[in-house]
Amino acid sequence: MNITFLLADMVLAVIISIVFAGVIIPQILLIAFRKQLFDVPDERKIHTSAVPRLGGIAFMLVTMFTVFLIIGVNLAVDETTVCRDLSQDVLHFCFGFCALILIYVVGIADDLIGVRYRAKFVVQTLSALLIVASGLYISDLYGLMFVHTIPPIVGYVLTVIVIVFITNSINLIDGIDGLASGLCMVALLFYCIVFFSFGHYTYALLSAALFGTVVPFFYYNVFGSAEKQKKIFMGDTGALTLGVIISFLSLRINQFGVESNINNAFVLAFAPLIVPCFDVIRVYFHRIREHKSPFLPDKNHIHHKLMRAGLTPGWAMISIVVFSIGVTVLNLAFSYILSLSLLMILDLVCYFAGHGLLNKIISMRANKQAA
Repeated sequence: MNITFLLADMVLAVIISIVFAGVIIPQILLIAFRKQLFDVPDERKIHTSAVPRLGGIAFMLVTMFTVFLIIGVNLAVDETTVCRDLSQDVLHFCFGFCALILIYVVGIADDLIGVRYRAKFVVQTLSALLIVASGLYISDLYGLMFVHTIPPIVGYVLTVIVIVFITNSINLIDGIDGLASGLCMVALLFYCIVFFSFGHYTYALLSAALFGTVVPFFYYNVFGSAEKQKKIFMGDTGALTLGVIISFLSLRINQFGVESNINNAFVLAFAPLIVPCFDVIRVYFHRIREHKSPFLPDKNHIHHKLMRAGLTPGWAMISIVVFSIGVTVLNLAFSYILSLSLLMILDLVCYFAGHGLLNKIISMRANKQAA
């Protein structure tokens, strides 16, 4: 096994996807402006100019092109390590790719003509069922709430819920420039390192390719100018695509604990997703407490609150991404000395204590402005 060659595969995957996405995204911008396909500003949105929201179209195309190209290059030079690894997980990838196509198509439809939430929910559920059918499902909670092995039927249902929840968490956190893509890049880089460390090179390759694909989008989304027609959003296509692939990757890592007796597999799988997932839980409960539908959008997400506390959208994005990196590292470190249940309780206490402090800062700032 040539580790140097495999590392070169990962680096090459990032480079190819960056270059390919860097070529495709300007073409998507050109088409969007010619066909007037914009995300129009309204009272709930931060941006004030019409911006194309089709950037996510590039995600699946570039990622799959890169993955299959690298695999083909490996075969051409008679390097079979990645291919042998793929052969062990081919069922996962076949069903996972079908799930990705479903969610990708409904995302494009939603960005172009609009799709009812119930229809999107049905497609998300079908995509989740395909992933479960591949054999990827939660079969062990590793002591969370004092539960370990769970019956398969319970695992299937729980996994579908988790996939739909993560997918929507990524979609709902996409409220300011660079936030969803920044959080996903952190998760993907972390997953690539984890998969490579445990010898699952095809999954590492997928993580690296998607990471590289998101990099040019992040540039155009954060630094692009709407006035110069260089700014773009990922839209539902991008958010749903990222959500499904990240769900797929996290579930595979979570299975490491069952396969290889890795005690902190649950933390490795889900620690990078704490920020978007906790934020959605908090927002949903807030809406219910206010007697509002949990599915109706509002401006109560963490990035909205940071801006009300005085941060610019750019600094709010940077703060949340850096916080996510810190949370991931700390959870990984503490996973070696704390039980999963205690670690989860600690995460919840810290998150909601921080949120309470943020509310006080917002209140003090509002009182100061009123005075």
